[in-house]
Amino acid sequence: MKKRADHEPGYVLHTYPYKETSLIVEAFTHRHGRVSLLARGARRPRSAMRGVLLAFHPLRLGWSGSAELSNLMQAEWGGALQPLAGRGLMCGFYLNELILRLLPREDPHEGLYDAYSAVLRSFEKRLLAELGYAPLLDREALSGDPIEATESYVYEPDRGPVRAARGDLRVSGRTLLDLAADDYSRSETRDEARYLMRALIGQRLHGQVLHTRSVLMELNEL
Repeated sequence: MKKRADHEPGYVLHTYPYKETSLIVEAFTHRHGRVSLLARGARRPRSAMRGVLLAFHPLRLGWSGSAELSNLMQAEWGGALQPLAGRGLMCGFYLNELILRLLPREDPHEGLYDAYSAVLRSFEKRLLAELGYAPLLDREALSGDPIEATESYVYEPDRGPVRAARGDLRVSGRTLLDLAADDYSRSETRDEARYLMRALIGQRLHGQVLHTRSVLMELNEL
């Protein structure tokens, strides 16, 4: 069954060469989710698509063909975002790798698309929710009692936060509440949220290694 899309908002996640002059484009789109597109002749010097198919820039895409691999017919600028650089650029590649590893093709996630340019931790939280694993942040898993900012909790990935004396994945009540509110102004919240989201995302990856995460960890050690 052939599918067609016109002027669909999207972002390039990854491209790789195909034959001598073409590209395979993995894109994340608003209404169609992740799609694979064949950009014929896009590597030719005079191709109109050559300078357009860039990561982290909003695009308007048009394609026609099968669900497995459609022909890219149109690629135009869809707006402008602040260019990423340094660690921010690596975080962007990390987001792209998460989408490529965790989202199936042709599975729309419009809310996640809207969060694509948001704060990294917020995106990770939304990604887990879209996959059906929304983290419990505002109440205790066993009792259902509201999280208290002054208490300390152990986060059990399959259940949520529990008040306990010992455990590997410890997090403060304040951080849980900040995460629920997407408030990352506290340095303690940013540190604990990074640790918690890394563990929860890692569980969903089932042992797959993220190359961008390895690079980010190496940068943190410099």
